[in-house]
Amino acid sequence: MVIPVHDVNPVRRTPWVTYALIAANIVVFLLTPGIVGSVTGESSLAQLCHLQAFLDQYAAVPRELIHHQMPRLVPTGAIGVGPQGPGCVVGPPGYDKSPELSVLTAMFLHGSWLHLLGNMLFLYIFGNNIEDRMGHIRFTLFYLVCGYAAAYVFALANSGSGDPLIGASGAIAGVLGAYLVLYPRARVWVLVPFLIFLPLRLPAWIVLGFWFVLQAVYSSGEAVTQAGTVAYLAHVAGFVAGMLIAWPLRPGTPPPPEPRGVLFGRRARPGW
Repeated sequence: MVIPVHDVNPVRRTPWVTYALIAANIVVFLLTPGIVGSVTGESSLAQLCHLQAFLDQYAAVPRELIHHQMPRLVPTGAIGVGPQGPGCVVGPPGYDKSPELSVLTAMFLHGSWLHLLGNMLFLYIFGNNIEDRMGHIRFTLFYLVCGYAAAYVFALANSGSGDPLIGASGAIAGVLGAYLVLYPRARVWVLVPFLIFLPLRLPAWIVLGFWFVLQAVYSSGEAVTQAGTVAYLAHVAGFVAGMLIAWPLRPGTPPPPEPRGVLFGRRARPGW
């Protein structure tokens, strides 16, 4: 997988919404109960129980989204001792959960630093141009619609699942789909792991097209043994939603500047 680091596609206005989304995701991650300990591997049972209870309340759950089947027993965040030893206590939920609203809250939850930083990197690189083209308000609505489309498509395909669905990946996949439609020829600096990280400047259609194909392959369960741990189908759905929404904006979208010089190696670096 190539790692994007920069695109050669300047913007006309400050992408305040993109910056606000990145800041909100980071703040929510840092404030999520027990998340820091779970990431470092130093979390106690109490922290894990708090985290599980928090995610059950605020994450999107496919079974709840499709069937509105709310669980009768959920983790309470407390610790108890049972026949098999200490564990998390479950009990009737002490809150009223809206499955539809949980899709929104789930967009700001992440399970690890890698999950968070990977999402924020893609949003930072590609979100500013989509916000610049759509405007602040329309971009905000676009981001939310792609996130909801990704969550519900995944839920429809996994309607019996009670596993929590978290992350901004579906919404950000929509941003990538829109970028592919609007700026397919924009040059993107990427790092390609080949013995060392080799810097290359590639067209966006190669970078994002390869990303989409990879997600589609993973969503089918092929090529990876742990495909079920990542909602790849949500990535595919968000990407397609972003492409469809952005398609009417293609006419009138100014092309990005065409960079000159070689496309890889040390001589290309001054053009960053």
